[in-house]
Amino acid sequence: MALQTACASSKEERILPLLSPTGRARHQQAKRIDSIPQHYAEMSGEELDQRISAARDALGERLVILGHHYQRDEIIKYADFRGDSFKLAQLAAARPQADYIVFCGVHFMAESADILSGPHQQVILPNPAAGCSMADMANIAEVEECWEMLLDILGEDAGIIPVTYMNSAANLKAFCGRNGGIVCTSSNAPAVVKWAFSRGKRVLFFPDEHLGRNTALKYGIPEACMFVWNPKDPMASNTADEEIEQAQIILWKGYCTTHMRFNVQQIEKARADYPGIKVLVHPECRREVVEAADLYGSTEYIIAQIEKAPAGSQWAVATEINLVHRLAQEHPDQFIFCLDPVICPCSTMYRIHPAYLAWVLEGLVNGEVINQVKVDEDTVCRAKVALERMLAL
Repeated sequence: MALQTACASSKEERILPLLSPTGRARHQQAKRIDSIPQHYAEMSGEELDQRISAARDALGERLVILGHHYQRDEIIKYADFRGDSFKLAQLAAARPQADYIVFCGVHFMAESADILSGPHQQVILPNPAAGCSMADMANIAEVEECWEMLLDILGEDAGIIPVTYMNSAANLKAFCGRNGGIVCTSSNAPAVVKWAFSRGKRVLFFPDEHLGRNTALKYGIPEACMFVWNPKDPMASNTADEEIEQAQIILWKGYCTTHMRFNVQQIEKARADYPGIKVLVHPECRREVVEAADLYGSTEYIIAQIEKAPAGSQWAVATEINLVHRLAQEHPDQFIFCLDPVICPCSTMYRIHPAYLAWVLEGLVNGEVINQVKVDEDTVCRAKVALERMLAL
């Protein structure tokens, strides 16, 4: 395990970030949110395993550890439950006896768990630097600016229903709750879009352009009735008033960096190399990738397809590499590989390292809550409205 240290007094334990060998240097006075006590960063994998296991045993039913499918195996093995973001948030809410919910995922997931969990429960994200590049592509200021500009263009009776993907900040979920909107997941997006059109004339879908487009096409909306909103250049949208007026769905210009790595050429090569292979992709991929695939669907859908497939099945899968490798290990009677020949890990998920997990768990044993994620009450109230609309479908 490679580490990067910072200078400090010999009387004080150094606090340092846990980085890969390619981690960038930092000024010794810079403060990072992913800093970790030095002795945890320097522990061997064997010692970390022993400490994590001991802490889990000490905390017992007061603790539940959630592991997202995209986490590395060194983290997944400690998880009480594994799943996609919304499934894990629901599972956390279903464990009222747990005082501590340690969410091994990224920040928006921990926020969702805090929104849905009980008032006595505390949600912890082992490394607060574990974010989501897609979620970061839409912030509340940009969404509110977009909303106001759309109302200026279309009028107060525009009938716009905001839909935010689960992969978004809590305040965007609250925005939807406040404005008659709803939250969606990659598995229920078609049902959510149908719900939205039953209540309005148009849908503003954020932050993932590709999930929005693929869902709209499945719903029957032609490409000509879609408009892509660029939050980095909103004034350019003013020159397209006529296109906005004709649009049934307004797509936010955002994307998943992992799923953008997949392309049609990879699919063509897989089929040439392995005749008869099935191509299974995530709907966060580009439209042309989804259309070229045999099947597409959410993370849970991808898992379900492989779990029910007969021995001898062959799959080229377009999603995060840790999940694909795990599926291959768990189904050795099938041939399963990742469509990206290089590697496509979710880099932000990878920031949850066993050293961070050991640190926060031992803190809990000692009565210290480290890296708690807490959403303010007003945001919780309004975000719950949007989430409950989704749950009622």
